[in-house]
Parts: sequence; structure tokens; C-alpha cells
Amino acid sequence: MIHARLAFIELETTGANPVRDRITRIGVLEAEGDRVSTWSTLVNPQRPIPEFIQQLNGIRNETVVDAPTFSQVAAELADRLHGRLFIAHHARFNYGFVKSEFQRLGKSFRADVLCTVRLSRKFFPEQRKHNLDSLRADHDSTTGERYGAVADTLLLWQFWCRLKRDRGEEALAAAIRQQLKCPSLPPHLDSALLDDLPASPGVYLFYGDNDALLYVGKSVNLRQRVRSHFASNLREYKEMRLSQQVRRIHWHETVGELGALLLESRLVKECQPIHNRRLRRASELCTWQLVQRAPGDYRLRLVSGEAADFVRPEDLFGLFANRREATDTLRKLAAMHELCPIILGLEKPARPGRPCFAHQVKQCRGACVGKEAVGVHSVRLLSALMELKLTAWPYPGAIGVVERDELREVEEVHVVNGWRHLGSARSEAEVQQILLGQSGQGRFDQDTYRLLVAHMRKDRVRVRLLSER
Repeated sequence: MIHARLAFIELETTGANPVRDRITRIGVLEAEGDRVSTWSTLVNPQRPIPEFIQQLNGIRNETVVDAPTFSQVAAELADRLHGRLFIAHHARFNYGFVKSEFQRLGKSFRADVLCTVRLSRKFFPEQRKHNLDSLRADHDSTTGERYGAVADTLLLWQFWCRLKRDRGEEALAAAIRQQLKCPSLPPHLDSALLDDLPASPGVYLFYGDNDALLYVGKSVNLRQRVRSHFASNLREYKEMRLSQQVRRIHWHETVGELGALLLESRLVKECQPIHNRRLRRASELCTWQLVQRAPGDYRLRLVSGEAADFVRPEDLFGLFANRREATDTLRKLAAMHELCPIILGLEKPARPGRPCFAHQVKQCRGACVGKEAVGVHSVRLLSALMELKLTAWPYPGAIGVVERDELREVEEVHVVNGWRHLGSARSEAEVQQILLGQSGQGRFDQDTYRLLVAHMRKDRVRVRLLSER
């Protein structure tokens, strides 16, 4: 079923950042059944409008000098949007500005938000563009005037009506459900709690009976991800069972995705949630170390994560949760590169001079019986291991991996040394506090290592040198 009460909204602003910029014009089209009404107002942003923005939308400083401020129209806007589905083109932009304006007044604004750009992309994937001008041209929409907030809301209303007519109410309702991930909450959870969730990166925690921690998850959009756990169309039994067990929800906002990933990994290992089996399993971390037994004769030995030097891992290859995983990986490498299982320590010879089983079936080149020189075998072994070679710590000491959200104007520094995550900070004082206690903090963790290597290789973050070792 399609939502009965709708509000199509379009804004003009002084810029693109809802934290720094302000609204200059609001247009709202309210629809309920066949009843449609429109409302619009100019808004005095109480700051100069940049020249290029004036040229872009035609709203000049003198146009809004006598207009009401947002605080003067806030009550009426809230009344018009109350209980309605918030629909806009580039909905995140519009919703972000409305939410920020209300926050500046010390008021909370929440709504279910639907983006018509995403609807257009879903139903008309063949179209190259999905902006308002393309919508106007591709769908032969007429609004009486070409530009303006009211004209844009009328255009969106016409587009909505066309979707209902041409694609059918059932298809449109399914697309809405997919976007909103409509929650179907168990009776013991307060729906207002889900409304408080921010649409920002972070980690969420589900608690069950007796406040037992059930699950820790992460997302770049907490609001969307948590709501998806309670979607009415859940098909996975495990997901459905988890959603019914939840009695309390808590969350931590982070600045970016890396912060959420690091925090999730740490909390899962520290708190051992019942449903995080993959990440919480006991890890007997180990790695293969290449050692020289004689000149040119290199062999492998398995060393524990506690004994290995991951800061300078020139002779270390692979990270494994346990001995079995390490051995299975080495067996696959041996088969792929025709390496000798006896030389690798994977098989004991039946008697001295007896070839390994792999040589008998022509899958080993005979290093075990002298047909291949041990030095040649060692060179081939090193070549095969290169895909498992660990990355050395490339800095002289601790670094700060910096994530910044320009929209929220917040920054977070993840303090790392020798691939160990020591903590995250949002101020210089917190950074220094983490550095002072670093000698007793953080152990090497394979998930943290992989996260950091992946992000740093792709230049997703900015790195700051904090101290020398």
C-alpha cells in the first residue's frame, strides 16, 4: 500500500553544506488522495548569498531582505510536513537542510524520506540523466512555470502520478518499501527510538533479555541499516529471529567508514556478542616464517601471532586464524606450484630417500629425492609465497589516520602504531592521551591489519605522523 499522506518538497539554499549554508526558499506540495495544496515562502538566510548562487537560482540578497527567517516559518513548515512521507529530488540534500535548520532552533525533525532521483533510476534506467530538467523533458511534464520551488514540487507530483498510472500502485509501493526498508517493530521496542537514529556512519548494538549483547553491526548509514533489521519482508530466519529478540538498541556515531569498521571489530572481540559468530570466534593467530636452514636452503615454520614481529615482517607470509587454516593454505600453494610436501613439512617421508606422494603422482619436481636442487626449490617457494607476503609498517612510529566529514565539520583521528589500533580521538588532547598510554595498548589483530592496509593502499584516508618509535 502506498503512503496516504505525502509532502513533496524543494528548497533553494545559499550553498551545498547544511551545516554552514541556509535555506532561501521553500516549496511544499501536500497530497492526500486527490486533494492537493501548495505552499511556498522565501526565507531570509540572515547571511549574504554568494554571487554565483544568485545567478544560479535568481534569488538575490535584496529579494529576501524582507522575507521571514526560518524561525518565523518553522512552525508552519513542521505542521505541513507532520506525519507525511518526505519526498524530494536529491532527498538527502533537502532533508539535511530542513533537519539542520530545526536543530539550530533546538528542535528535532524526523521523517521517512523518499528520493525521486532513485525512483527515476529504478523505473527508467535507460535514461542518461535524472535531474529535474531531464524529468521535465522526458515525461512531458508541464507546471505552468519552468522554475521555482512550487513548480518543482508540481513536477514531482506529476512524475509520481505517472508512475502510479503507468507502472501500477503495486510496483510503486514495492519501490517505496525498498527505499525505506519499512520497519516492522516487535511490540517491546519504541518506534521513537528508531527515529532518533542518525543517517551517519557508526556502530550499533542490539541487546536482548537481561541486557545480554546479541549483535554488533556497522554501517555508513545507521538509520537505514538498523531499520533494515526490522523490515517487514525479512526472509532470512536468522535475521527474523534476531529482530524478535532485541529489547534495547544503542549506537556510537563515527566520522567515517573506517572508524565504524575498527570500532565494530574491537567491540565484537571484547564483548563476544551471541550472533557475531564469524568475527568473535577465538583466534589462534599464526603466520608462516621463512628461515634459512643452510645456505640456499629455506624452510617454513609456523609461528604464533604473539611471537611474530609484524612491524618488520620481511620473512612473514600470511595471517591465519589457526594452524589448520595455515596448513590448508600451504597445501594449496604446494599443489599449485609443484612444491614438495616433505620439504615444506607437510608430510613425513615413509623412509629416508623415499619420494613424497606428490612426486609419485607427478605433482612434485623431486626435491625430496634430489631430482630438484634444494636451492631451486627454495627460489620457487619464495616466488609462490609472495602473494601472502605481509606489508611492513611503513612509518617510524605512531601515526594518525584522519577521517573528516565536511558536511558535519567533524574529524576523527585513529591512532595506529605497528598496525595496532591504539584508539580514536576527536581532539589533540585525546590523541596525546592515547600516545602516552600506547605501550600497554592494543595487540596485533588480523582484521585491523587488513582494514588499515586496504584503506591506506587506496588513499582513502589522510595520514599524520605523530611520533617516532
